[in-house]
Amino acid sequence: MKKIYFVTSNKGKLVEAQKKFLEIDIDVVQKNIGYHEIQADSLEEVAFFGVEHVLKNFKSPFILEDAGLFIDAFKGFPGVYSAYVFHTIGCEGILKLMKDTKVEDRTAVFRSVFAYGKTGCKSQLFFGECKGVISTIKRGSNGFGYDPIFIPQNSDKTFAEMNISEKNSYSHRGKSLEKLIDFFKKI
Repeated sequence: MKKIYFVTSNKGKLVEAQKKFLEIDIDVVQKNIGYHEIQADSLEEVAFFGVEHVLKNFKSPFILEDAGLFIDAFKGFPGVYSAYVFHTIGCEGILKLMKDTKVEDRTAVFRSVFAYGKTGCKSQLFFGECKGVISTIKRGSNGFGYDPIFIPQNSDKTFAEMNISEKNSYSHRGKSLEKLIDFFKKI
């Protein structure tokens, strides 16, 4: 079985990627070496910077991912700052902010960008997004991050109420992983 390194500290992201890569007989191995995430306007900029940083210290081919929750009523906030906002105020803080500001439009989109890095090769990016709404309460115990408050389009469940396979069929990460897997099938 071939393997690819996934530069992440997030076990949830790792498990989702491992499940998808089993389809093409590639073992995804976590490499928790960290990288500096710049403050930027787009996920793409963060991912490209991450690849360049990792390539300085790691010579094996790898993938990394940046993702964000973009809430329409807040003009895309938390967006590229999603991880920081989650660690600062969590799902409860987002729900409180929406309640306190009497937000009626609960539409949002999750976006994901996977980057493939390999010494001597141009970095490749793979995008995915999932439209949905922010629930009024936390629901479910699966997943991680904002999963308990995000309901994807065409579902009545939050990501946290879904198993990994079901979530991957809807999610931003599942969609970007599909594009990444198509790339691996060609190389």
